[in-house]
Amino acid sequence: DVAGILRANTDPHEYEPRPRDAVGVHDARVVLVSGLGLDAWAGQLVASVDAQHRVVDVGAALPAALRAAERSDPHWWQDPRAVAAAARVVARALGRADHAGAAAYARSATAYARRVGLLDRRIRACVAAVPPAARRIVTDHDAFARFTARYGIVVAGAVVPARSTQAQASAGEVANLERAIGSTRVAAVFAERSVNPKLAQRIARDTGVRFGARLYGDALGPPDNPAGTVLGMLRSNADGLVRGMTAGRQGCAP
Repeated sequence: DVAGILRANTDPHEYEPRPRDAVGVHDARVVLVSGLGLDAWAGQLVASVDAQHRVVDVGAALPAALRAAERSDPHWWQDPRAVAAAARVVARALGRADHAGAAAYARSATAYARRVGLLDRRIRACVAAVPPAARRIVTDHDAFARFTARYGIVVAGAVVPARSTQAQASAGEVANLERAIGSTRVAAVFAERSVNPKLAQRIARDTGVRFGARLYGDALGPPDNPAGTVLGMLRSNADGLVRGMTAGRQGCAP
C-alpha cells in the first residue's frame, strides 16, 4: 500500500507538509525520500514523528556515478539508468521491512529494470532521429540536465537559472537569456507543468521561438494520466521534446 505525499503536478521545492502527512509517515513501515537535497522538508517531517529509522534516502543510495551525474542535479529520475538503480534500492528497503517478500521484491525490481532499459533505448533512437542542430532548447529551470545529457540535447539556458523553482529570474537574466536564444538558434522553449508558464511563454514570444509541450520535471501527472508513472513521464517528456524541436514533424511513439 503506497501513499504519495506529493500530489500530481505539485512542486517539491515549495511543498509544506500537512498534518495528515505526519500521520501517514508515522504509520508507514518504510518512508522513501527522493534525496540529494530536493525534498529537504521531508527531514523535518520525519523528525516530527520520530521515524528516522524507517527512512530510505533513495538518491543517496544510488551508485556514486549516478549520484554525482550532471553536476549533482537532484532530479535523478530524469535518467532511466538512475530509475532502474532506484528500483533496486526500493526493493531492498521493502525486503528489510518484509523479509518474507524480499525475493519477490527483488524479482520485480529486475523485471522493472528491464522495462526501463527498453524505454531508454527507444528514447535514444527517437531523439537521435532529430538533427543535432535542432537539439537546442530552453527550459523553465535546471531540472532536465540528466535527461538532456543522456540523449544529446543541449540546454542553451533556463528561464530560472537554478535547480529550485523557488528562485526568481531577474530582468537582467531574462534579457541575457533572450540574447542567448537569438544567438544560438534555440529550437523551442519548454515550461513545466508544476510551474506557471507565463514567463517562459513571454520569452518564446519575444524571441520568435516555438513554445513546446509542458514537461514533467518535479512530479508525475495524475494517476489516470499516461504520465502518472515514471515510465509514462519519461515517454511523455521525450515525445513533447521531440515534437517541440521538430515543429511537430516528429514524435516518440509510446
